[in-house]
Amino acid sequence: MPHPAHAPDTGRIVIVGTGPCGLACADELTRLGHRNFLLLESASAPGGLASSVVDAAGFTWDLGGHVVFSHFGEFDRLLAELFTSEELLQHDRSFYIRYGDGWMPYPFQRHLHRLPAKDAVACLRDLLSARPSGGGSPAPADFATWLGTVYGQALVDRFFAPYNTKVWATPLEDMGSAWVAERVAPVDVEEILAAFVGTAAPARRWGPNATFAFPASGGTGEIWRRLAARIDAGRLRTQAHVVAVDPCTSTVVLADGEKVGYDHLVATGPLDQLAAMTAACPASLRTSARSLRHTTVAMVGLGYRTPTTDSRSWLYFPQPDTPFYRATNFSKYAPANVPGADTGTYSAWMTETSLPPGQGFDRHALVRSCDKALRRHGLVPERAPIASSHVEVIPYAYCRIRQRSPCRRRCGGVGRWHDGSAR
Repeated sequence: MPHPAHAPDTGRIVIVGTGPCGLACADELTRLGHRNFLLLESASAPGGLASSVVDAAGFTWDLGGHVVFSHFGEFDRLLAELFTSEELLQHDRSFYIRYGDGWMPYPFQRHLHRLPAKDAVACLRDLLSARPSGGGSPAPADFATWLGTVYGQALVDRFFAPYNTKVWATPLEDMGSAWVAERVAPVDVEEILAAFVGTAAPARRWGPNATFAFPASGGTGEIWRRLAARIDAGRLRTQAHVVAVDPCTSTVVLADGEKVGYDHLVATGPLDQLAAMTAACPASLRTSARSLRHTTVAMVGLGYRTPTTDSRSWLYFPQPDTPFYRATNFSKYAPANVPGADTGTYSAWMTETSLPPGQGFDRHALVRSCDKALRRHGLVPERAPIASSHVEVIPYAYCRIRQRSPCRRRCGGVGRWHDGSAR
């Protein structure tokens, strides 16, 4: 990619974190002709929450369920620069919800006619009586109230409450609802009624990722590995963990005691950590930062010595007796996600379980529980041997927007589309 001549020197820019935000910042600085910048990454490789790992058995895993889709020309052009068309696999999204002993197409609220008769009648009755007056959106409320106002209690009880409680690991009454506008599939009552009488048109595919791309090898992290590779090696340092920021002396302090000076600082990590480690940070700001809430996600990847035969992309599980809220058919995303790209021999399922931040868990017990659940729901043959199990803990996964909080920012899960009940 051609770069302009050197831009006027505005001083040294230090970028903390080499997830998509940090890498994109460095790439744009390079494009504009800036040379005086440095990226600092605490991990051994760039990518942040969007990185991928290869386990000892040769299975590739993402840090949670990531897919590649965009409404932004800049990002589309970046992909075209980093990959040939053959290096990106294109998929039509296929996702379902486990309900009872069967599978419901997603979104749940658009397929009520597929429910058992008793459930369908209850959901439709409550939905028709719960619509906001005037047909507009309800006034801002806590998430639980918002769901009941829009969809009715029967739908909330059967899907929205159990599923979202698992995703957010917090009472829905404690969450705001201002963030849901483009995250939760709207309801067209006429379409739902037409489906009940068999006159509905083919279902429309809702959401921005109805089709999505995925790297043919290397997982989602391959995107950011390639972007990092075109940044001058001397301007990117890994295993450089920033533990303090001093705005008075314009320095950041690394874990080994080294001080790195800056004229401008770009911090891409969690806001609560930034406030906590910044010298002279006002007490009120530190208090506000401590009040920010997020979830931790335990990603359990399970590889099996059994062929990949399921054609679906990912599946949702509102059941409280299933530890994960979502399971991704990761060997379908790309054959190279299994050893030797041999999907005739191997399959890979990537599960996600939300936890309150700081809550410990028994990794071996969670692996066993996830394996049993995958088999119980029929995704893995009962006698299929486990070829690999891998656990990644993502401390900052989804931010939780609190009721009555002025904060409207996403704080974690960079590159991730949350499942507040829509994809």
